[in-house]
Amino acid sequence: MINIDHLNFGYTQHAKLLQDFSLDIPQGHIPGLLGKNGAGKTTLLRLMCGLLFPHSGSCRIDENEASDRSAKFLEQIFMIPEEYYLPPINIQQYIKAHSPFYPNFDMEMVHNILREFGLDEKRKLHTLSYGQRKKFVVAFGLATNARFLFLDEPTNGLDIPSKSQFRKVIANFFTDDRTIVISTHQVKDIESLVDHIVVLDEGRLLFNQSMMDISAKLALTKSPEGSEKVFYDEDIVGGKIYLTENKTGKDSNIELEVLFNGIMTNPQEINSLFM
Repeated sequence: MINIDHLNFGYTQHAKLLQDFSLDIPQGHIPGLLGKNGAGKTTLLRLMCGLLFPHSGSCRIDENEASDRSAKFLEQIFMIPEEYYLPPINIQQYIKAHSPFYPNFDMEMVHNILREFGLDEKRKLHTLSYGQRKKFVVAFGLATNARFLFLDEPTNGLDIPSKSQFRKVIANFFTDDRTIVISTHQVKDIESLVDHIVVLDEGRLLFNQSMMDISAKLALTKSPEGSEKVFYDEDIVGGKIYLTENKTGKDSNIELEVLFNGIMTNPQEINSLFM
């Protein structure tokens, strides 16, 4: 479990990005971390991984304080940043050099995922395209069998077929004892993966609900009835789409992009549905 308790952080003492921030993420879920540029998403991921240190408060993963960066903690986490450096060696050499840091590393898994992505293990990492390098890092990260994976904009640089491969690989190798936190602007790319939505705005927690509860409480429609409360509307080809209260008694299909826009526009009234 990830437990963030009354955390405060800023890149300077006078400019606080996260203030009195608290969030719990239970084990065995894939939460989507959404927000505008500068909302604090990448900062929050780095705090979870112990790459940044809070000014006060705590960030704990399975009772390990992230900022302590103990060996026990580090072998159970893996972060895929948006930008990263890979050395001028081939894929096989990288795996041989770095896999021993992860006691549960699965060689068969990494080979299978690399084949799925169409990556030749003899290729030099620095000769790969941006998208190919991202595929490799995703393959290696999953094969670590780390219980906590943190992905920052994982679909940036991937073409449409590769985004489909990414979703397939994540779904196939996700297990109930793992947690995968995905921070992204490309909400449509992760729509079929995430089971929880966390929205940040200017360093504060704006929304935090499971997809199950969201689909039970909210609905999308092109023609709302008079009794349905409209929280947000958006122009589409041929008319409008409305984010409304779900009064059907059945789970609805929610588009994350519309949901996010609705939360950013009308957070108080949408949150009131879940109280």
